[in-house]
Amino acid sequence: MDYALLTEQLEALAREEGWYVPLLSNAAALLYHALPDLNWAGFYLVRGEELILGPFQGKVACIRIRRDRGVCGAAWRENAVQRVDDVHAFPGHIACDGASNAEIVIPLRDAEGRVRAVMDLDSPVLSRFTPQDQQGLERFARALERAVAWDG
Repeated sequence: MDYALLTEQLEALAREEGWYVPLLSNAAALLYHALPDLNWAGFYLVRGEELILGPFQGKVACIRIRRDRGVCGAAWRENAVQRVDDVHAFPGHIACDGASNAEIVIPLRDAEGRVRAVMDLDSPVLSRFTPQDQQGLERFARALERAVAWDG
């Protein structure tokens, strides 16, 4: 996968509009259609003490996730990337889609370093996300952080 090109495409979209709703919507579509073997790509936004479903591509998803639940909750709680080869072995995994077997979740931070959202990618393929995917997706996420306007 050419993550540099994917990030350039994101940056071009961000030049048109930086508000988080359209930018995260287009970012989800970009990821979902560019990366093979995904069944879900999207974002959960920090709202109070929960993550709430944001823009995504894929099947209907869980709406609210607590900080102490699932891979997304762990990424938010630990402020760290979670790359999981087999979600069924992950303690507290939330099965929004039973077809998901692997997941990567990357926190998105504001300028003060606070987690404002998480970028979540799911795959039906075990061990779908490699260290190289993680590096490319982290670069994509950092570009998103630089471009996004969280408050309008």
